[in-house]
Amino acid sequence: MALRLQARGGVPAVLAPLYGDGAFGLAARARLKLGRAKTVEDDRAGYPVHRAWHPDQAVGAFCDAFRPDVAVVQCHGTVPIAKGFVAADVPVVIYLRNVEFSELGGNPGALEVQHFIANSRFTAEAYRAAFGLGATVIPPTVEPARFQTETSGEFVTFIGPVAEKGLGKALEVARRCPDIPFLFCESWALDPAALDALSAAIRPMPNIKFERRCADIRGVFSRTRILLAPSMWDEAWGRVASEAHCSGIPVLGSNRGGLPEAIGPGGATLDYDAPTDDWVRSLRRIWDDPDEHRRLSAAALSYSRRPEMNGDRQFETLLSILAVAARGRIAA
Repeated sequence: MALRLQARGGVPAVLAPLYGDGAFGLAARARLKLGRAKTVEDDRAGYPVHRAWHPDQAVGAFCDAFRPDVAVVQCHGTVPIAKGFVAADVPVVIYLRNVEFSELGGNPGALEVQHFIANSRFTAEAYRAAFGLGATVIPPTVEPARFQTETSGEFVTFIGPVAEKGLGKALEVARRCPDIPFLFCESWALDPAALDALSAAIRPMPNIKFERRCADIRGVFSRTRILLAPSMWDEAWGRVASEAHCSGIPVLGSNRGGLPEAIGPGGATLDYDAPTDDWVRSLRRIWDDPDEHRRLSAAALSYSRRPEMNGDRQFETLLSILAVAARGRIAA
């Protein structure tokens, strides 16, 4: 969205926490320690990014330097960061991207903000129920060109082999389908202990291949026949399902959170706690039946092209919300 705004002639800038232990992260940390500024700036993303130890404490300095017309605040520390922008007389739009209420840093319903956006109907409903908020739904932007690929259909692919993403269920299903090749791909970086535990779990199953995270997910999708997403987490959306759909890859996933919205007709959903027999039966129906796979593949590709997932349309919706918020400041 920032790059789209820039292409339209806008001037985006991001205020973010300082993460990273690599060369870039270490250099930024050194600059922040040695300097007197509350943020360090870089443009590696193609637009200015201001990084701070504690973004909520750097909002004032950021506003003095950048003078934003409107702020879109999201994720960790949403409430204290939004309060900082309100105190600086900057209109605020809050983008609700997960349902981890403990990360908000307070009650978003008590904020004087112009608008709320949610990334799914599930997320919007969760905040309505918890805080009485109304939100405009704008799904995550998925650029098809970054994910489209031809596929050899070699594997059932499971991305993110951790407990929250349904590792236990994926292992159960793979164990029950020894004739089906599975590809387990790292998403979140696994620490040595987690890698050792995963290696031990898959060692008895020669039908499972594990690969470390890759820079271009098309290298994974190009070998995927079915994406397995048995998440036990309340996913706000399920972005990997939307990415797979761009290549016509059906998704078999759980019905947790917003994942069913992301999968839609382009696959099938089951309760995470459904018997393993049900998961195996659903997987085999898609894997073994060429007609069923062809039907779901076509549905997945069509679903990826629905108006709600059109990046231009999403951007125009966001831009109209930001314009109204900014005008409110001008009128005041």
